[in-house]
Amino acid sequence: MFKRMKEDIEVVFEQDPAARSYLEVILTYSGLHAIWAHRIAHGFFKRKFYFLARVISQVSRFFTGIEIHPGAKIGRRFFIDHGMGVVIGETCEIGDNVTVFQGVTLGGTGKEKGKRHPTIKDNALIATGAKVLGSITIGENSKIGAGSVVLKEVPPNSTVVGVPGRVVIQDGKKITRDLDHCNLPDPVADRLREMQIELIDLKEEITELKKERTKVNGHSAV
Repeated sequence: MFKRMKEDIEVVFEQDPAARSYLEVILTYSGLHAIWAHRIAHGFFKRKFYFLARVISQVSRFFTGIEIHPGAKIGRRFFIDHGMGVVIGETCEIGDNVTVFQGVTLGGTGKEKGKRHPTIKDNALIATGAKVLGSITIGENSKIGAGSVVLKEVPPNSTVVGVPGRVVIQDGKKITRDLDHCNLPDPVADRLREMQIELIDLKEEITELKKERTKVNGHSAV
């Protein structure tokens, strides 16, 4: 248990440059508190003490602003940055070395039974405000851009952006743990630029056709 707690603290120092001391991290990091509370709640949940598990998770939610269902399965070195508004559903499965930012939802799409929440594979990163919904899998080393809504499977080593989420990078280069929130590819904006260029070309063609028509009409009048 203490080895796992030490890992949780160490990953904070690795992922957050604002972390200055062990005491600060242990006492003030709500993401760390939420993870520790979840491990206790999950232990009771596995032993079918469902009510006690939910009480612990709801108390943790009250103090941290992070809601993790006690049934969720979370791997090692899980890091929640800031954390306010994070929601993780009951049948969610999270691998090792996963990072999520504030406002992330790992939720379901309805009232279906069974596996209804996402599976997040090792080394994935889910940025601010992203929504990953349904029983889908986010592959290893993949990144979900800020504000994206992901409803379909994401292959390993991919970057997803947009609403709905689209894969914009896959195996194109080595995936790192750093995500530049300000300079993500935007497929919608790219398509709009292409359409704008096409409209300009069409206007030029129409102008040329009008000129030719004017010349033809002028010759006909003569």
